[in-house]
Amino acid sequence: MVMSEPSLTTLSDSLFFHDALPWTSDDVNRQLSRSLSGMDDGELFLEYREEETLGLENGLLRNVGFNRSSGFGLRGVTGSQTIFAYSDLLGMEALQRAAEGLGTVDRTALRLGQQAPASPMNGEAVSRSALYGVTHPLEGGEFSQRAALLGEIDAYGRGLDRRVVQVNATLNTQWQVVRIMRPACLQKEEVGPLVDVRPLVRLDISIVVEQDGRRESGRSGQGGRYALSRLMAPACWQAMAQEALRQALVNLEAVAAPAGEMPVVLGAGWPGILLHEAVGHGLEGDFNRKGTSVFSGCVGKRIAAPGVTVLDDGTLPERRGSLNMDDEGTPTSRTVLIENGILQGYMQDRLNARLTGVAPTGNGRRQSYAHAPMPRMTNTIMAGGNASEEEMIRSTKKGIYARNFGGGQVDITSGKFVFAASEAYLIEDGKITSPVRGATLIGSGAEVMEQISMIGPSMELDPGIGTCGKAGQGVPVGVGQPMLKVSGLTVGGTAS
Repeated sequence: MVMSEPSLTTLSDSLFFHDALPWTSDDVNRQLSRSLSGMDDGELFLEYREEETLGLENGLLRNVGFNRSSGFGLRGVTGSQTIFAYSDLLGMEALQRAAEGLGTVDRTALRLGQQAPASPMNGEAVSRSALYGVTHPLEGGEFSQRAALLGEIDAYGRGLDRRVVQVNATLNTQWQVVRIMRPACLQKEEVGPLVDVRPLVRLDISIVVEQDGRRESGRSGQGGRYALSRLMAPACWQAMAQEALRQALVNLEAVAAPAGEMPVVLGAGWPGILLHEAVGHGLEGDFNRKGTSVFSGCVGKRIAAPGVTVLDDGTLPERRGSLNMDDEGTPTSRTVLIENGILQGYMQDRLNARLTGVAPTGNGRRQSYAHAPMPRMTNTIMAGGNASEEEMIRSTKKGIYARNFGGGQVDITSGKFVFAASEAYLIEDGKITSPVRGATLIGSGAEVMEQISMIGPSMELDPGIGTCGKAGQGVPVGVGQPMLKVSGLTVGGTAS
């Protein structure tokens, strides 16, 4: 929905929506107290968002868009049931109609069978230093400069190698302001409105090369919660273009990947997306409360090899998955999920934390005001170990070194996953040899965690490109891991 009001200036000056909304805080508090009275939890989530996308393909701007949206989501929670209404109209009438919808539900009936103890709702206010600035990513720059940048990337990429036949580049910027309001009847103590201003930028570059009639591609991306000027610096985007070309040229030399079960060495950084999919989703609180995760009921038990420590950390400055507070107003945290192979706990939003008698971990997230929150990852990482990266390769007689990943998917209930490697190599007699194409990794999250045999010392974070999908909602996330070795994993390949 494209809107002309409220203006960027109004919101950047107030940050509290006071001047932009046709109601007062007192009006809202009275309405929330009436509509959420007698419920276990709930909130009013207000959002304003601006987003710009520029996409260049074959030297032409083919995708240019700017969107400005605002709206609210009103949620009431009773027992395990959620009643949710939203609107893109910021008027008192819309809020009243949303509240009327919550009032049509028999709250007593919803409570039946809900005997779980209440949990302490910690972290009602953000007290630590902010993880990112509040400056609009586009401040001080012109549209013409951003469009010209994509043209420079195209020219630079084509000039890197005579085999380059296509350069694509996409630049995305986002500026989001959220405000969360919860009535006094649902709070242990009086707190003011919770407000967060969230910048987000991302640049993606892909390069296609051709040699002897064969075409291959490579890509590179980078992003985070900072000003766009960082990505527009020549040293940054030129390095990205060089990396995209390197991957494309590697793929030109790739041979068909072998198939079968074999040791797999995973690269540091972005390959942590396998950790995110294979293990991370299975450690989200809703799946475990409902008993549908392979890790349900396993707290205190060994679910991974000794030395494996996994965390979800939403407090890393300027990272794509970081937030000052989640979308329920709880400050994000550094949550230890697995320590030395032992499951410590799950990622929790307010609802699932209350029903299981634990504290929320700051993982309640939503795609926008039109969605109810649920437990989601922020930055999911594996801590470093003490194994030599060189020894991982030397100890492998025949296997695969997967340096980068493309897409993947996982079944939460079984933990089974399939991942495509975008850059991979054969390991033969303890040495990295030929690059391979068409390699897919197939396995189970629970099994692969137990088969991690070596963990390198240096954890690396991804470049800031991750988006996670769950129940139709997409949110920005981060991943990270050191180089590690899995003793046995099924590789799907095309080699005869």
